[in-house]
Amino acid sequence: MALATLGVVVPGIAALYEFVVKGRKRLGYRVQMDTTASNVVKTDHDGPFAQLMVGNRKLEDPTIVLLRIENNGATNIDESDYSRSHADDTGITITFTDRNVVGAVITEVSDNNISSSFQNGGGFTVKDTVLELPKVPMNRGEHYKVLCALERADGGKGTRQYPPPHVECTIKGGVSGGRIQETKSRTGTPKRVMALVGFLVAIVVAQLFIFASSGDGVPLDCASGHLRLIGSTAFEPVAREAGKSYQDLCPGASFAYEFRGSGEGLQTLDQAGPDVLAFSDGEKPTGLPRLLPRPIAFFLFTLVVNGDAGVQDLSLDQIRQIYQGRITNWQEVGGSDVPIRLISRNPGSGTRAAFQRRVLAGEREPGSNSDDCRTVDPGSPAGVVRCARDTTETVLRTVATTPGAMGYSELGVAAGRKGLVSVRINGHPATVADADHGTYPFWETEFGYTYGEPAANSLAASFLRYLTNQTGADIIRSHGDRPCAELANPQLCRPT
Repeated sequence: MALATLGVVVPGIAALYEFVVKGRKRLGYRVQMDTTASNVVKTDHDGPFAQLMVGNRKLEDPTIVLLRIENNGATNIDESDYSRSHADDTGITITFTDRNVVGAVITEVSDNNISSSFQNGGGFTVKDTVLELPKVPMNRGEHYKVLCALERADGGKGTRQYPPPHVECTIKGGVSGGRIQETKSRTGTPKRVMALVGFLVAIVVAQLFIFASSGDGVPLDCASGHLRLIGSTAFEPVAREAGKSYQDLCPGASFAYEFRGSGEGLQTLDQAGPDVLAFSDGEKPTGLPRLLPRPIAFFLFTLVVNGDAGVQDLSLDQIRQIYQGRITNWQEVGGSDVPIRLISRNPGSGTRAAFQRRVLAGEREPGSNSDDCRTVDPGSPAGVVRCARDTTETVLRTVATTPGAMGYSELGVAAGRKGLVSVRINGHPATVADADHGTYPFWETEFGYTYGEPAANSLAASFLRYLTNQTGADIIRSHGDRPCAELANPQLCRPT
């Protein structure tokens, strides 16, 4: 009886997973203003609105429309999520019935990174009654606004009651096919929410019946036991959140957390054997043949500077000269007149190894010459102040409290930190799209390492599957990174 019911519930869970977890990419739009600009009441303050012009010609029955485009789904949207081909730059098409588009301008962005989609040759395309917008990457909750000036296209033969704009866009992996949806203020509970609640209630009732029949309340693919999670401090926030989520789902499992760096984690795993899972920013060093890798995520890193440095963008050449000690003051690269202080991770850190490999072209960082990160220690040669810290968290705290300091960190941990500025490299921000297309260099594959091949029913194997295929993948995305399978080029994640 329990098996028969399970055959009904499992497809239901799969459908729920597709609807709620995988299908959560969604764009929304709102028409916040659509009004005529003609027949303006004459006052002392009507200004240009009484005589809207294009060139030397007065607009025919002009109207003004303000549109808000927003990511109102639960996951981030990248350029590759728009359904049009890579050769087509258009992401969203807006059609104005009986009205020609005269001009458009972006009036508001929730994040400065959105502005880059409308620069360097990108932006609007106007075709009579149609306005085309580019493929704009947006994190969840972000938005931008477009103000459009239009004029009558029917030669004055129609009515002045124009139909509302028609907005079209398809996002891969979205709810209801991923099509852009108009968002409006509503009262009461939406029908879709009621349907989903009803579906969830049915699932819970079915599960209770299974548990009562079988006497076993353990969900599918749960494993019991104890597992030590060690290694990369950059990956620690993801691992802790995923471990707690797995433990809530599978009460028979427990985890211990010992994150002291990728290098130390791999060495510990090699000595400890099974029942340990080590995470590393990048591949293991040579001499550890018993450790087997599994790609977990495409991890983004960023350079961060103290806010008083006065810089937001550095070229690769400038960064390398700074770490070589040839540039010692931010004023030399257009910033403030403040001495440069470099806050690094200790040797053995996977983040440090990724920085040396991806940004410094394989050149090793010079050793520390300071304990307090502010002055060169007595007996050390004069030059740029250099110090090292054990964890990502201590690097970020030190950079934020040290004038002129610069360091590096996993992107998600650094985002939104007070007193810190993330630095673009060669004009490109730390985004999955830029890294995936080779224009942003500071990234690395996060690997999960096991001591040999774990048994299929072991906690280590089950937790790795959870990270890459289930809720763990959502947790990875929530920290600003991506599961390897979601990249446009998944082979970037593979061991070389």
